[in-house]
Amino acid sequence: MQERLNYVKTEPKLLGAIFNLKKAVNESGLDHGLIHLVNLRASQINGCSYCVDMHTREARRDGESEQRVHLVSAWRESPLYTGRERAALAWTERLTHISDGPVEDALYNEMLEHFSEQELVQLTVLVGLINVWNRIAIPFRSVHPVIADDASAAA
Repeated sequence: MQERLNYVKTEPKLLGAIFNLKKAVNESGLDHGLIHLVNLRASQINGCSYCVDMHTREARRDGESEQRVHLVSAWRESPLYTGRERAALAWTERLTHISDGPVEDALYNEMLEHFSEQELVQLTVLVGLINVWNRIAIPFRSVHPVIADDASAAA
């Protein structure tokens, strides 16, 4: 797979605004572990290998267990996630599939059991943001780095 273009170099001002939003979300007060899980799950749903790789590595770097990272795609069947994390992952999936219809009242009410209104806005912006990144990286074929050990194992 070959990158089609470097979108940051092509449109630095616009991408700079997205980077600034990312910084604001990261500084919003949301737990960084939760941010990693949300970013990873949305990227898995969207099939963005660049972002899946990046968010997996970031989560591991920041202390997330390998098992929890591997099981994000099957979070419903795993006891490894808290109620708050489960709510965030459900919200992430629903918003990532927003074209399926309106967000149900039951899910919204469940979210308010785990998140303040302010946190829910922060989480919603986070989900929107990772979906923006996925929608930029996928069509321009951003290629994740290949680590030498990983390349040797695949050969």
